[in-house]
Amino acid sequence: MSIRSMILKGFLLAAAVPAVAAGPALLDVEYRPLASKTPVNLNEEQGGKVLLIVNTASKCGFTPQYEGLEALQQRYGARGFSVLGFPSNDFRGQEPGSEEQIQEFCTLTYGVKFPMYEKVQVTGPEATALYQRLQQATGVSPGWNFHKYLVSRDGRVVGNWPSKVEPGDPALVAAIERELKAPPPKR
Repeated sequence: MSIRSMILKGFLLAAAVPAVAAGPALLDVEYRPLASKTPVNLNEEQGGKVLLIVNTASKCGFTPQYEGLEALQQRYGARGFSVLGFPSNDFRGQEPGSEEQIQEFCTLTYGVKFPMYEKVQVTGPEATALYQRLQQATGVSPGWNFHKYLVSRDGRVVGNWPSKVEPGDPALVAAIERELKAPPPKR
């Protein structure tokens, strides 16, 4: 299968994604932590880490991936890695709840401790700035809930995986480990 056909079919693998730009500009946006009133700048709060940015939903067939995402957070968090969750109701209304309800569900059902941010739009012209930048960097916008973008310590998008790729997938884990070996950028 050619890279072009993989892209068209949504099977884009990390190896097929060029390390595309963005630097601090990618993360130079503000979002409220879930159910909070005060926005934070992602670059100030998360810059310099290896990040897995995921659009989430509570009523989706992929919702059990929360468990695997939290496992990645626990496994690699001390090494400068973080999962960032962004609830979205873009796909068939699978995240209809309030931010408080989403937070309660994630915490009580899956023990989520990784950072979750405000409910956002991830596709189309109303997509939030972060997701517009992720799409510009990769040429791929989420096709469904639990699409994953891997961002290097220096703010480059270095891979993305469609929803059906589990958090523990060997290629995804290898990409995270590769990025964690890179030295932190000088700030």
